[in-house]
Amino acid sequence: MIPLRRLLLSLALAWLVLVSAPVPARASLLHLEGPVPEDLGVREGALAPCATPAHCARANWPSADPAAALDQLAQAAASLEGTRIVERTPTYLHATATSRLFGFVDDLELYADAGNQQIQARSVSRLGDSDLGVNARRLEMLQSALRD
Repeated sequence: MIPLRRLLLSLALAWLVLVSAPVPARASLLHLEGPVPEDLGVREGALAPCATPAHCARANWPSADPAAALDQLAQAAASLEGTRIVERTPTYLHATATSRLFGFVDDLELYADAGNQQIQARSVSRLGDSDLGVNARRLEMLQSALRD
């Protein structure tokens, strides 16, 4: 019994230290990153489709000036909590968004598709079977930034 009690006390102490330690506001309790998706990027003029809507969201937004819209979206994406721009070109943006509690990482892609006068947007979770609508809400927030 003593070893079990000691283990439980050690776990409780570790939890208290972890929870009460001063950390940056954007830090997460865990960091469940997962592998970088292999289908990131623009291929044949398009972002990859979503394999399943359970953990991915994809949208096309009309734009008379996709390059200007991408600039506006890049600023909006950078202001989202936990979001970090990984790659930025004149026509493409790749960012990661890390959840606050568990540190799940999602990949956000935006593509200024001038030929079709649109912005292609994709947000996909690296881990899990369901994102509980997080990726779709992220795209909705970004789309609303275009309207403002």
